[in-house]
Amino acid sequence: MNGWQTLFYKEVLRFWKVSFQTVAAPVLTAVLYLLIFGHVLQGRVAVFDNVSYTAFLVPGLVMMSLLQNAFANSSSSLVQSKIMGSLVFVLLTPLSHWGWFFAFVGASIVRGLAVGLGVYVITLFFAPPHFASLPWVLMFAVLGAGLMGTLGLLAGLWADKFDQMAAFQNFVIVPMTFLSGVFYSIQSLPPFWQKVSHLNPFFYMIDGFRYGFFGQSDTSPWLSLGIVAVAWLLVSALAVQLLRTGYKIRN
Repeated sequence: MNGWQTLFYKEVLRFWKVSFQTVAAPVLTAVLYLLIFGHVLQGRVAVFDNVSYTAFLVPGLVMMSLLQNAFANSSSSLVQSKIMGSLVFVLLTPLSHWGWFFAFVGASIVRGLAVGLGVYVITLFFAPPHFASLPWVLMFAVLGAGLMGTLGLLAGLWADKFDQMAAFQNFVIVPMTFLSGVFYSIQSLPPFWQKVSHLNPFFYMIDGFRYGFFGQSDTSPWLSLGIVAVAWLLVSALAVQLLRTGYKIRN
């Protein structure tokens, strides 16, 4: 293996060695959401035609788990390496900034997809499977995990301690995922809050992903695809530039 593949392998092993915590725990959390919200709100929340509320919840919970864990993988790895002082061993290698980027983001995509697949498999016991277009599902899953892995990379570069990292995740990532239409269709909201929801980039990841399951969505899947893809390109450009200059890692 060359340099970036070795770092990628190390990053995958890092979360897989504790998969009970990094994969199984998020799956359990998503199932609890499904049991509670599916039971309480079944028949009380308007969703797509001919789609039960429990079935509607499944793609949202899969994508929410995927996004949060893709972000957590790259961000926690960098912050932990900074605090423990092990980052210097990676800095001593002749890896380019592109090698760092592909390794960290690639491992985040793998963890996000692993958690998302785990959530989906378990939810098959509660709702019948729906697939209107598998390519749309895969595209948004990979793009969403890539975008969140890159955001996690940026957050990990910026944060110097776990408190900063936790603040970023708790006050930015978690609220934006919860308010992106995971538990409801934004068409059920008042007009003002519908417009506010369209300003949330996480909404487009979840709405486009849900389109792949039901062939229905709150907005055009092509619009969602374009917004998510452009957002990933912009965030990736910033992350690569910060890695190239050694922002907060070459001190």
